[in-house]
Amino acid sequence: MPKEKMIELLYELMKNSRRSDRDLAKILDVSQPTVTRMRRKLETEGYVLEYTLIPNFVKLGFEIVAFTFLNVARTCTTPDMSPEELSRRAHKWIAKNKNIVFSGSGEGIGKNCVVASLHRDFTDYTRFVSEFRKEWQRNIIDVDSFIVTLKGTMPKQFSFRHLEEIP
Repeated sequence: MPKEKMIELLYELMKNSRRSDRDLAKILDVSQPTVTRMRRKLETEGYVLEYTLIPNFVKLGFEIVAFTFLNVARTCTTPDMSPEELSRRAHKWIAKNKNIVFSGSGEGIGKNCVVASLHRDFTDYTRFVSEFRKEWQRNIIDVDSFIVTLKGTMPKQFSFRHLEEIP
């Protein structure tokens, strides 16, 4: 099976992963068993991390999405803790925190980490920030947040539906 068809299938799944293999086969102009094999291969090779949906967060009671940009110390500032242990602890804390929907390290605007989180209201958000600062204040040099209200008008909702293969 050509790699181009595999990538085409991946993009079709990002648009709508609920479609049947039969429907996808028609779109890709291959047989249904070929689509089934290709999908399995995409899953086993790690191209597909999970199948999920993007809900209407407002209907679920969320009003805010916050993007928190951090400048985290590159060396461990916590006494009696190795940088590796600090990293493990931070990853565990982030994984357990239900408000956090994405976290990653990078570079830009004078920051080296970003956290995206969902909140029911501003009180929930301030509670989250307070817990975050309390837990990690020794290791954070600087924090900036960008808060988006989910109840406002958005020119484009969060989705992978519109992605096309990047040349």
